[in-house]
Amino acid sequence: MNAHGMVHKYGDNVDTDVIIPARYLNTASHKELAAHCMEDIDKEFVSRVKEGDIIVAEKNFGCGSSREHAPIAIKASGVSCVIASTFARIFYRNAINIGLPILECDAAAQEIQSGDDVEVNFDTGVITDHTTGKTYQAQPFPPFIQNIIKAGGLLNSIEK
Repeated sequence: MNAHGMVHKYGDNVDTDVIIPARYLNTASHKELAAHCMEDIDKEFVSRVKEGDIIVAEKNFGCGSSREHAPIAIKASGVSCVIASTFARIFYRNAINIGLPILECDAAAQEIQSGDDVEVNFDTGVITDHTTGKTYQAQPFPPFIQNIIKAGGLLNSIEK
């Protein structure tokens, strides 16, 4: 299982309120959530993001409210993976539960820049920045988490 796309880069403490602002939480539509993803931190995100793109951020990505809307909005916008130095724990679990792959790798989070062409191998945890030629090693997902992500989330994996 792999991800490959262009990077959208953010700093520390990207909280769930800027990932999907609270004013849009009155909808369950994934498409509607995606239409407002990151708009309070990056007004151009929804017009720039393409299917398969990757978000890279620094420390404490997904802090704040424990809403599942945040990883849903990211995934529904077409993002194939989020790489960060660290994630807020509840965001980490919510992301896995909805089938959004996320990897912690501080070196990659510090060095990869917006616009870089990056590929991620989830089986090995290898992150390759094709723009710079550098590779990074993240902890690969254990098989049970890979199965959840491949199924599109926890509920789908349980149904299978």
